[in-house]
Parts: sequence; C-alpha cells; structure tokens
Amino acid sequence: IVLCSDQHIKALNQQWRGKDSPTDVLSFVQEPSSACDGVLGDLVISIDTATRQAEERNHSVLAELRILMVHGLLHLLGYDHEESQEELDEMADAE
Repeated sequence: IVLCSDQHIKALNQQWRGKDSPTDVLSFVQEPSSACDGVLGDLVISIDTATRQAEERNHSVLAELRILMVHGLLHLLGYDHEESQEELDEMADAE
C-alpha cells in the first residue's frame, strides 16, 4: 500500500489509465508467480483526495482510508464497477 499526494497519483493515473487527473485509489494486480504466492497486488491511495472525500462525506480521514483500501482490494479480487451497473452494485454491497 502506497500513500501519496494527488500529484503522484495523477501521474500514475495518466500513465496507466490515460486520465489526466488525480483519483482516490489505484489498484495494480500482481501477475501470478510462485515467488509472489498470496500477493494480490499494489494499492496506491491519495491522502489529498482521501482528506477531501472524508470532509465531503462527514467522516474521519481514517474511515475514508479504510473505505479506499477495501475498494482497492475488491478491484484486486476482480471486481470492476466500470463494467456494468450490476458489478457496481455487487462492489457496493461488498464494501
């Protein structure tokens, strides 16, 4: 898990998703190998965005970081809310 600034996550978002803006969390799935048994991948979370979202949603930054970690973990497990409304609903239920 990497905690970073909006500037850093914006650069990653541009590089890996072609989106020139910061985001709250990015998930990078680990390619399967015997050297990485049990490792799902990497999560990158923007502290700047998490802080703004916590204020907007009226809860603590710690609570927002927990939400973002769960959200990112679900992506590592194969959930993708951008695919369909059904997957969005499934992901929301799992969170």
